[in-house]
Amino acid sequence: MSRDSKFPPKTAGVSTETLHVSTVAIDGRAVLIEGPSGAGKSDLALRLIDRGAVLVSDDYTILIRNGETLLATAPVTIAGKIEVRGIGIVPMEHVERVPAALVVRLAGGFDRMPLERMERKIAGIAIPEITLDAHENAAPIKVELALRRIIAPA
Repeated sequence: MSRDSKFPPKTAGVSTETLHVSTVAIDGRAVLIEGPSGAGKSDLALRLIDRGAVLVSDDYTILIRNGETLLATAPVTIAGKIEVRGIGIVPMEHVERVPAALVVRLAGGFDRMPLERMERKIAGIAIPEITLDAHENAAPIKVELALRRIIAPA
């Protein structure tokens, strides 16, 4: 047996990354919510879920690149669970392997009218990115508008 036959062949175009993001699915497209601890990732995810989104993963998300597609899924240990501050870990309906469509970076003090379209490369695939304040009342609406306006329909 040759040395090479001991190891499975690498599949071209398949790779994974785990990111510190909460992820929800809106109309079959994954929205990755990124920010430091306490920035409002889970809170924004809950407000989007209240508007019809479905949980993919809270706090950490695995991104799987398969060819030119990037799929978001939950680590097995936290699948179907979300942290609700003041209440604890709550079980919740969730979906698996949703195509990534948008990165929402949570921050204060950002441009009101961005001059150019922003993108984030994850596992070598460019994903559109917006920046907003999770604590704004309109934050969930802005995420939905970004999916409709910036992102081509699924």
